[in-house]
Amino acid sequence: MPKRLITLMFLCASISILGSSVYGTSLRDENQDLTGSAAAPINPLVTWNATLLTIVRTPGVQPKTVHPTRSFAIMHAAIYDAVNAIDRTHKPYLVRLNGISRSASQDAAASSAAHEVLVAIYPSSQSALDAQLQKSLALIPDGPDKTEGIAVGKTVADEILTARSNDGSNAQPPLFVFDDAPGDFEATPPNFPKQPQFTHWSHVTPFALKSANQFRLGPPPALTSDTYTDAFNEVKSLGIVNGTASTPDQALTGRFWNGAIQNYWNEIAQTATLGHQLTTAQTARLFALLNLSFADGVIAFYDSKYTYNLWRPVTAIQEAAVDGNPQTIPDPAWLPEVGNTTPDPSYPGAHAVISAAANLVLNSFFRHGRFDFVVTSEVMPGTTRSFDTFSDANKEATMSRIFAGVHFRSDLTSGQRLGREVADFVVDNFLTPVHENNRDGDDRNSN
Repeated sequence: MPKRLITLMFLCASISILGSSVYGTSLRDENQDLTGSAAAPINPLVTWNATLLTIVRTPGVQPKTVHPTRSFAIMHAAIYDAVNAIDRTHKPYLVRLNGISRSASQDAAASSAAHEVLVAIYPSSQSALDAQLQKSLALIPDGPDKTEGIAVGKTVADEILTARSNDGSNAQPPLFVFDDAPGDFEATPPNFPKQPQFTHWSHVTPFALKSANQFRLGPPPALTSDTYTDAFNEVKSLGIVNGTASTPDQALTGRFWNGAIQNYWNEIAQTATLGHQLTTAQTARLFALLNLSFADGVIAFYDSKYTYNLWRPVTAIQEAAVDGNPQTIPDPAWLPEVGNTTPDPSYPGAHAVISAAANLVLNSFFRHGRFDFVVTSEVMPGTTRSFDTFSDANKEATMSRIFAGVHFRSDLTSGQRLGREVADFVVDNFLTPVHENNRDGDDRNSN
């Protein structure tokens, strides 16, 4: 995990590594050619996505009470609307500009928008971000097209930032009152955090959903149900630290994915982008769809988490004597494979929501069955996992939470459903193609 702010050296290295790990064949989306040019320059959107990943992974930079998916959604929404103001092939997310030349530099617009957003959100990183902007713009020939692209990016970014300025993300998280009733969420051993995280996040304005509870899940299985019993015994057996029931590969899987899951999927999207040599406009749309889905998925799963406040497996297993279910045997010494448990309620699972959303967006965008790629872990440097479909990575990332010892299977099943519903809503209703015959007419509409 990076231990410092962004540097040009890191960014160059990250792009090189991404490029060297890409495999697969060219695919199609919306009947557009995704093959690109064999001599295509570095994709600026991949660079800025990597830049933001570095920022959120740097200790002390990301505010603890602001979920990082918000930053990714704002940045990529701004990039998309800036690029699309020039490309005009799809409907804007929020900002529509008139009179923009089709020859304006899309790359300049993308870099300008990304920089404007990130400096506003992370002012302490401005010097490094300024340097990255200059590096990105230096690759673009000087002239009126570059100048116009820069202006478009800044204008769009400022409008997106203004629109999100009062979205509730800066609210003070309300104090969570723990209850000791069987099944209720409690502070988890061995670290026993005093407060759960993001208790306010379901009140943040969604980016695409009509409301946080638009797809609110039904309640988790009753503690005396067969479904709960089976899920309890499964995680108790497979998720215990230094257990013998799980295979070495299952235990490794639990540890491998035990990081911020949206970061893994953003890097997978970087790999897919470079592997298919997407254009700037195609990349802008892909990352916007992906990160709008992630941001709203997080808002939605916190709505369900704090509606039901289900205890985590470590609490359930240690305190099973009081759950009213004779088929769940307590183990007061039980601890999960990954040590500490994420400090929020168990139902639904965040990894399941985010991974299902990513799987739907990526498969709907590329419309294919096979794509060979390698995933790295932000918590296990040097360890990789290989996949040949997005669906396989989705399944492993989701199931990893059982092997990690931090979720019940029912958390994951419901989380997958929620993630699919959120992403399907985003893909069906946002950034959709403009009919060829209506493009010029649409461009003449006012904001």
